[in-house]
Amino acid sequence: MERSVEASPAALEDGRSEKTAGVKDAAPHVLTITPFYPRAGNESGGCFIAEPLAELIRAGVRSSVFAVEPVYRNAPAVALGAPEASWHRYAALPGGLGLASAGVGLSWSLRSAVGKLHSGSPIDVIHAHGALPCGQAAARLSKHLKIPYVVSVHGLDAFSTMQVGGWAGECCRRVSIGVYRQARRVIGVSRQVCAEIEKGIGGNCTTVYNGVDAEMFKPGAAPSRPVLLSVGNLIPSKGHELIVRGLAALKPEFPALTWAVIGDGSELDRLRSLAQELGVLGSIRFLGRRSRSAVAEACRGCTVFVLPSRYEGLGCVYLEAMASGKVAVGCRGQGIEEVIRHGENGWLIPPDGLTELIEGLRTLLRDPDRRSQMGKAARDTILNGFTLRRQAQRLMQVYRECSG
Repeated sequence: MERSVEASPAALEDGRSEKTAGVKDAAPHVLTITPFYPRAGNESGGCFIAEPLAELIRAGVRSSVFAVEPVYRNAPAVALGAPEASWHRYAALPGGLGLASAGVGLSWSLRSAVGKLHSGSPIDVIHAHGALPCGQAAARLSKHLKIPYVVSVHGLDAFSTMQVGGWAGECCRRVSIGVYRQARRVIGVSRQVCAEIEKGIGGNCTTVYNGVDAEMFKPGAAPSRPVLLSVGNLIPSKGHELIVRGLAALKPEFPALTWAVIGDGSELDRLRSLAQELGVLGSIRFLGRRSRSAVAEACRGCTVFVLPSRYEGLGCVYLEAMASGKVAVGCRGQGIEEVIRHGENGWLIPPDGLTELIEGLRTLLRDPDRRSQMGKAARDTILNGFTLRRQAQRLMQVYRECSG
C-alpha cells in the first residue's frame, strides 16, 4: 500500500508549524545523486531537481549534490544559480546495453568521495534520482557505509524496459526491482508512477508531487493574438505532431493563431516537414532551449498551453502553465490527470486524440471568459497543493522517516 506523506493543510501552509520548526532543528544531511541537473547551456535541464533542493536548503537541510555523467559524454559545468553541486564522471558502456550495470561503475567512482564526505559530516540519507544508474550506486554505497537511501522515480518507465528492449531491458528490470526493494523508500512523482513501481515490488512507494515556483510562474497580461505554447523535448511521445495537425485545422477560423515551441530534439526536422506540407510552418516558432525566466515569460504570454504527451509521469511544465493562470491541455491516463480536472482547471484529451484536441482548442479559443475562469482555478490548484514549499515539506517528512 502507498504510504501518504500528507500533513494537515494548516500545518503544510504554516512554515512555523511544529513539524516545520523541527526540520531546522534536525538539519539532516542529505546526499543527492542525480543524472539530471542544470548545466551551462541548459539551465532548464534538471530544474525539477535543483529548484526543490534550493527550497529544502532554505528549510534547513544540509545538502550535498553529486551530479553524474558517463565518461563518454562531455564534462559539463553546473549552471549559475543552481545549488552547489560537484560533477562526477563514471565508466559505463554507451547505450542501453550498459545501463543495467552502470551503477556498479558509478558506485566505485563515488566511493572515495562519499566516504570522505561522510567522515567529515555524517550523511543521514542518500537520495538517488532514478533506479539506474544512481539508485544502483546508492544501494551499493548504502551497504558499504550503512547509510539509508531513498530513490525517486520521475517517469512511467520505472524499470527502463521502454528505454531498453530485449535481454538488456530484462536485466534493467531485475536490477531496478532489487534497487527498489532495498531502498528505505521509493518516491514517485504521481500515484500512477507509484502504481507502476508497485507492480514490480508490491509496495513501499510514496507519492510526492513536483512543485512550482509560483512567484516565477505567475499570471501576466493576455496576448493580443492567440498563442499556443508547448514546452518539452521534441521526441515522439510528446505528441507535437498532433499540434501541427491541430493548428492546420484551426487556422481557417483563427488565422492569427500561432504556436510557440520551446525545446529541442530528434523530431524537429520531421515537425518542420509536416508543418511545411500542411501550410502552417509560418505560424510556428521553434524556439529551441530557453532559460527558466524565458519559459516563465512564455507561459505568461500564451493563450493556451498544450502538450498531448502520451507517456508522462507527471510533467512539471503543465504545473508551471497552471501556476501562470493558463489552461493546460494534457492527456488522460498520464500523471497530470491527478491534477487537472477536465473543464474546471484544465483540459484532458485521450492519447492521440486529434479530433478531441482540435475541438478542445476550438472551444477554449472561442471563449475567453471560460479560459479566464479555468486559468484562475488552475493557479489556485497550484497554490493549494503544488508549490515548491509543499514539495519540500513532503520530502523532508520522508527524510525524517527514513533516516531515523
